[in-house]
Amino acid sequence: MNAITMKRVVVRPEGIVLTDVPKPAPEAHEILVETTVTGVCGSDTHAAAGHHPFVPLPYNPGHEVVGIVREVGASVTGISVGDHVTVEPTLPCWTCKMCTTGRSNICENLRFFGCGYDQGGMADFFTIPANRVHVIPAGMTDLQAALIEPLSTPVHAVRLSGGVEGKAVVIIGAGTIGLLVLAAARHAGARKIVVTDMLPSKRERALRLGADAVLEADRPDLVQAVRTELGESADVVFDCVSIQSTIDLSVKLASKGGTVMVVGVPAKPVTVALPELQDLQVRLQGSATYMPEDYEEAINIIQAGSVTAEDFITSQFSFDNVAEAFRASAAGEEVKVVLTRTA
Repeated sequence: MNAITMKRVVVRPEGIVLTDVPKPAPEAHEILVETTVTGVCGSDTHAAAGHHPFVPLPYNPGHEVVGIVREVGASVTGISVGDHVTVEPTLPCWTCKMCTTGRSNICENLRFFGCGYDQGGMADFFTIPANRVHVIPAGMTDLQAALIEPLSTPVHAVRLSGGVEGKAVVIIGAGTIGLLVLAAARHAGARKIVVTDMLPSKRERALRLGADAVLEADRPDLVQAVRTELGESADVVFDCVSIQSTIDLSVKLASKGGTVMVVGVPAKPVTVALPELQDLQVRLQGSATYMPEDYEEAINIIQAGSVTAEDFITSQFSFDNVAEAFRASAAGEEVKVVLTRTA
């Protein structure tokens, strides 16, 4: 008898295709989820272009995913068939030093659902360990829930920075992550937030979504202009671009005694002016993904109305048009592109 097949998106060097593959079956600790919404992340478009440092081609995309539980494994508790869930795509080993000291997001043997893993959420169905999903609260739509994973990364960065309550904050880059950092920092009580970007449309959106001021990223007096808007140097700078010029700028903005959070995924190595870092006592901190508590805070922010699907989801595509969705996301004008299917 032929195996039951389903559709799955695969990103290959020659392009993005929709393929027929066997439908997976859950093991005892897993659940089977039918996909309803999957976001196209900046890391997806970088990987598709061959620019992601940790996701080789081919790969099965889809880590910003929401769906409906269709089967539960024999040992699964707390999750029922019919529940709407979103995936926390980090797949830790649970036994290494990082996992046993509360830092499972940087597990020494980390695998990542939808990024180099054998399954991703851009598929009709997928299986995943039951402890890697969060049940969506009643009343939250699947489109709202599609923002939980991307918002959790900024929530984690804000928390890892030491908190921003009452502080002067700069966000470099008003793309999807930069705008979500803006929402997370505003929700966490930042005193004043300045956002920089090259594009007028992105600066206008940042201003509408809560920035106190927006500035052109290429103006020659940017450091002084930012300090004028803040009334002081920056306490925390969130670099959501992470290229050489933005890291250089971040260190200048944070001096003296400030913190630079590296949030954007660097496409290649950059250098740091170590004498400035040391002498000005600037803290340079990487921020990787999230923890369960960041998911819970992201859910709180969305439920509070501080992040809405109407503001952030700017285009929707069917799975049949996945290549077009990737192109739209990579073009830079969209905030969040999602793939939707009827479960």
